[in-house]
Amino acid sequence: MRALILVDLQNDFVEGGALPVPGGREVIGPTNRLQPQFDLVVATQDWHPPGHESFVTQHPGHAVGDVIDLNGLPQVLWPVHCVQDTPGADFVRGLDRARWDAVFQKGTDPSVDSYSGFFDNGRRRATGLGEYFAGRGVTDVYILGLATDYCVKFTALDARGLGFRTHVIADACRGVDLEPGDVDAALVAMRGVGVMLVTEADVLAKGEGGA
Repeated sequence: MRALILVDLQNDFVEGGALPVPGGREVIGPTNRLQPQFDLVVATQDWHPPGHESFVTQHPGHAVGDVIDLNGLPQVLWPVHCVQDTPGADFVRGLDRARWDAVFQKGTDPSVDSYSGFFDNGRRRATGLGEYFAGRGVTDVYILGLATDYCVKFTALDARGLGFRTHVIADACRGVDLEPGDVDAALVAMRGVGVMLVTEADVLAKGEGGA
């Protein structure tokens, strides 16, 4: 079975949000076109409690983009974003949610960030997504969304590490590029562990998504 993961398509990550990814809204059209190609569709959702320790506001004297040690892990400091039960944490209007089988929330522990849809950054807690896929016989995972160099990358690396054949639909993702070259480096890192990079056209024309 082939599954599609929609990564963090939330208001705070698109234009007008607290932490906008350049071109973030551009992935909504491809997302809606691609969903019917898959047997199973799930979404991940950044879901931070107020006062999450990845927020720059929790660290006076620091700026957005600074990297600190957070409970033994390197942590990029971000603006306050995707706070639970706020409009910024909701999914972007215009997404077709009718095909979604489940939503997996992440970043709920205030002491550790969670880029991957499978585990927190310290791999101390799983979201349940890996078990969900295993229980449904998923063999191939396709990933799109925001952002290429953070949550997409780490979701893909973990999917590959869990043994799924993993594909990133690269032109249906957008990146932050906090440091110039971060997106390119993320693509290299994913390829390096066997993640396959495909395009929307590949999936639609060649039936790569299944179903």
